[in-house]
Amino acid sequence: MANPLGFAFFAISLPILAKVLKPSQGYLLQAMLIAQVRATIHKQGLFRPGETVVVAVSGGPDSLCLLHVLRQLQSELGIALHVAHLNHGLRGAESAADAAFVAGLARDWGLPATIETADVRAVQQAQRLSLEEAARYVRYAFLARVAAHVGTPTVAVGHTADDQVETILIHFLRGAGLAGLRGMQPVQEMAVRPLRADLAADEQPAAPIRLVRPLLAVTRAEVEAYCAEHGLAPRHDRSNEDESILRNRLRRRLLPALETYNPNLRATLLRAAHTLADDYAYLQGEVARLWPALAQETADAVAFDLAAWRGLPPALQRHLLREAVARRQGGWQDVGAGHMEKALAVAGKRVGAQATLPSGLRVAKSYTHLIVGRAAAAPVPTNQPLLTVEQLPLAIPGVTPLPGVPWQVQAEVVERTAEELPPPAPYAVTVDFAAVGSELVLRRRRPGDRFQPLGLEGSQKLQDFFVDHKVPRDWRDLLPIVATPRQIVWVVGYRLDARAQATAATRRVLTLSFTQTG
Repeated sequence: MANPLGFAFFAISLPILAKVLKPSQGYLLQAMLIAQVRATIHKQGLFRPGETVVVAVSGGPDSLCLLHVLRQLQSELGIALHVAHLNHGLRGAESAADAAFVAGLARDWGLPATIETADVRAVQQAQRLSLEEAARYVRYAFLARVAAHVGTPTVAVGHTADDQVETILIHFLRGAGLAGLRGMQPVQEMAVRPLRADLAADEQPAAPIRLVRPLLAVTRAEVEAYCAEHGLAPRHDRSNEDESILRNRLRRRLLPALETYNPNLRATLLRAAHTLADDYAYLQGEVARLWPALAQETADAVAFDLAAWRGLPPALQRHLLREAVARRQGGWQDVGAGHMEKALAVAGKRVGAQATLPSGLRVAKSYTHLIVGRAAAAPVPTNQPLLTVEQLPLAIPGVTPLPGVPWQVQAEVVERTAEELPPPAPYAVTVDFAAVGSELVLRRRRPGDRFQPLGLEGSQKLQDFFVDHKVPRDWRDLLPIVATPRQIVWVVGYRLDARAQATAATRRVLTLSFTQTG
């Protein structure tokens, strides 16, 4: 497998070269940087000839270096560039000056640009997010919108190897799993779910953006040397010095302290991230292989068969659940390792247990499945009989236990007049034995099922009956149905078929009653 970090390890040594090279030899360092970026682009397949690339440019050294390098490689790569800058409105006149700088740069370099302003603090308050979270949401929603308007999925950002090291440490401190500890990837499909306060519904991108990081193998020192060599004057963002922000505090305090224990810490972390990325890729391959057999997908949910689920190692369970969440919400942003562990724990709890994720998705346990679906979905009932197999023969007369649930069916054939019939109950009926016979089964619903509900003229589709009686969709495949080889006899808990009704003329009846066993 290709190293997703490209030349990151080699990049760590380039700042040393920057210290020993004479100013007149600076061109060598810059040529090496461009060669390194070119190699990363080709090795990771970052760009496609003929496409437009949206380049996120803040005006700082990283994004300025990125834009300058891509502009030099533009003809060689066969790509067009479109500059995107968002004024977050957090630093007043300085933010406005950054926007003016980027607009002027794009104009001078003959590049089209989209420059916008957002009220991040308003989004923060409306959505009850931290300032960092709100800024991130707004920024990526903006980039997604620009990409959609330009007609491209590809957005290039200026994350460097130093950003990668910081990201790995932040994820470690937050208790991330493999996905987080492998760090940022050179290519990342990102389905941005814009905040309502940020984008109108008709402006939301129809497809995920393809986030690429050409500088991920380049260090911050290299970037600064490159800017100096080419006479670039990047903007300085004072918020990068604000130690109330975790990333800044980590960069300015924690990393230097850790490097007193391991001077090669940055290279060590990048190497570890590469190893974990390989492990992650293997597990994702297993998810892709097992998914068709283990997961049942509908428009609203993903359901895993519990019997098969219990036989899987925890690592695969975790990755399968992550995949289900990603498919239902268009990505797994906002879902941390703690959320995933709570969701995984649901499988070991009682039937009906559930956990709700930050996105509103619900992970719930039924008798037969672990379900990932809409928070509005009805919880699977625990106080009524459910069928966990497709079909089950009924012992007549006799007792038939329902597999996997604490219920049983008792069947008794007796000589009885209509006047002696017991009153109806949700889980007990008396039917005409001559009309139904002894070849009865308990089964789930089937496509095209029809029956004649008692009290209704004519027949009705079972599907329509469920809709009319507001039977939750999540329940319908688990409701037991008593049937002969030819017809439905009883939709348990809901309605008897009129053809099975015992009348005054009935002399031999069959009583069916569901009772709990525990």
